[in-house]
Amino acid sequence: MKGLIVSVAMILSVGAAFAQPADHVLLQRPTLSRTQIVFVYGGDLWSVPREGGAANRLTAGPGVETNPIFSPDGAKIAFTGEYDGNVDVFVVPATGGVPTRLTWHPAADTALGWTPDGRRVLFSSTRTAYSRFIELFTVGLDGGLPLKLPLAMAAEGAYSPDGSRIAYVPLSRAFATWKRYRGGRTTAVWVATLANSRIEKVRVTTRMTSARCGWTTRSTSSPTVMAT
Repeated sequence: MKGLIVSVAMILSVGAAFAQPADHVLLQRPTLSRTQIVFVYGGDLWSVPREGGAANRLTAGPGVETNPIFSPDGAKIAFTGEYDGNVDVFVVPATGGVPTRLTWHPAADTALGWTPDGRRVLFSSTRTAYSRFIELFTVGLDGGLPLKLPLAMAAEGAYSPDGSRIAYVPLSRAFATWKRYRGGRTTAVWVATLANSRIEKVRVTTRMTSARCGWTTRSTSSPTVMAT
């Protein structure tokens, strides 16, 4: 009898915990414009003013949206969408609306960023790889055939503000939950000059599991490296 009472008490306490409203939600992949923050929640894109307030859903329906990136002028958002089992690059107005599909290949296409003029979206894909590596491409807002960047392999990338160079990560990130990993899949950041394909490795003084790359708006000479 005593054991039954304990069991019932435990069930009631668990039920009460699930009945309480959640104080925290899992918001992922934020991207910022001058006025808005767009993030991923529940497989959809949401927008909220930078000063805070109520969030508005930008996408809805059967599908999963992730990796949002504001265009340079803040008017559009490129993102990775998975609909009907295929992963492709889409663009949607920053105010919401019907997304426009930009890529149609069976391989997974992942949105990464924009060219500095805002006319093309940068994405990664294995569509032309002869083995298990990833390459970078750009595609215009009107669709059409994507253009491959002159890099042997690259999993992530970011254009310099003047568009003449690109900081990129050759290998996809692995073991994101490992601490102080120093093996062969530790990601490194390289910089390529697109006019002549000259590349140089960015010196990183700290050990890291993985790295992301970006550029400051005031500099075209050295990228910003973010260790994770």
